[in-house]
Amino acid sequence: MKNSISRFIFGLFYFLAFILVLFISIFVFNPSGVSLGAIFQRLGGLFNVEQTYNNTSALFTREVVQEESAVTSVVEKVSPSVVSIVVKTYDFDIFEGPSSRESGIGTGFIVESSGLIITNSHVVEDSEGEYSVVLKDGTTYDVEEIHLDEITDIAILEITARNLPIVEFGDSDNLKVGQRAIAIGNALGKFQNTVTVGVVSGISRQIVASGGFGLPSKVYESVIQTDAALNPGNSGGPLLNSAGQVIGVNVATTAGADNISFAIPVNSVKPILEGFLKEGRIVRPYLGVYYSMITEEIARIRSLPVGAYISRVVPESPAQDAGLKRGDIIIKIQDRQLNGEQSLATALAKFKVGDKIELEVDRDGEIIRVSLTLEEVPRE
Repeated sequence: MKNSISRFIFGLFYFLAFILVLFISIFVFNPSGVSLGAIFQRLGGLFNVEQTYNNTSALFTREVVQEESAVTSVVEKVSPSVVSIVVKTYDFDIFEGPSSRESGIGTGFIVESSGLIITNSHVVEDSEGEYSVVLKDGTTYDVEEIHLDEITDIAILEITARNLPIVEFGDSDNLKVGQRAIAIGNALGKFQNTVTVGVVSGISRQIVASGGFGLPSKVYESVIQTDAALNPGNSGGPLLNSAGQVIGVNVATTAGADNISFAIPVNSVKPILEGFLKEGRIVRPYLGVYYSMITEEIARIRSLPVGAYISRVVPESPAQDAGLKRGDIIIKIQDRQLNGEQSLATALAKFKVGDKIELEVDRDGEIIRVSLTLEEVPRE
């Protein structure tokens, strides 16, 4: 009896020792992070342990695939609506005679199936050039009419076509820093439908673009900043959100700086297009004042409100008819605060000719409200 008990105790001791050695082996000689269940399974299923797997790598891969799928879906959806803009120019050589050459100079996108295309005005500003657009499938159309709005750097091109695929507009007023931004364009004037991906790096930026060759510089107000790379030839192309909606018109990149590019907010383009569809030409709303913006810093130093200081009122303008005076400070338009991020011109660009608006004005420290109807910019 005693011998049986002794054998049982020794057997139990050896069994426990085996288990101890096994566990030490698992935790000391398992640098690869293989799960406990997997090890037991490899040992022949000695124990019935629920298997758990380290899914970190698999989850990461799945997230990458989903992200890439989202971008490719946007590109597949929008690319047919993006066009390359080509210009033909003519030269005359005293020895070889006249010659012509074509070059890709920019990008545009289709906004009406009958053949209306949005791009930058600086892309098509050569009045002596002959312009055409090339679709993704290689189909080429001559540009028949060009309508420029040099103030916003937006142009509307007309071609004769039918059933063209169009883009969908988003809402640039609701952009968030850090959200996805996708740019499609004719990079370097050679590579059609080049795609770059980044994020919205900033909103309501103000930049000054050099005109070059003695041309005047241009100030862009309230533009979108993105780190999606833009190259020469991308100008006029769409900046898209992750839903494939246009949130901006690519316009400029900063020379000498990586990953800093800019786009005109699409909400500044919408009233231009709406006015064109109604009038058949680009019309801009007109207030009739000369002004300077009072920034927060100036306001603090001078004890003034932030807003647009009126330095002159144009005779026979909506501003004069409404009673605005030199020295008035426009604080708000339709309850939209004017400040460093939204100037008077930027705020007005969101309205159309004929819109009735209400201004909140500081006149010698007294707040007054002025109502007026926006008119069309007088033709010269």
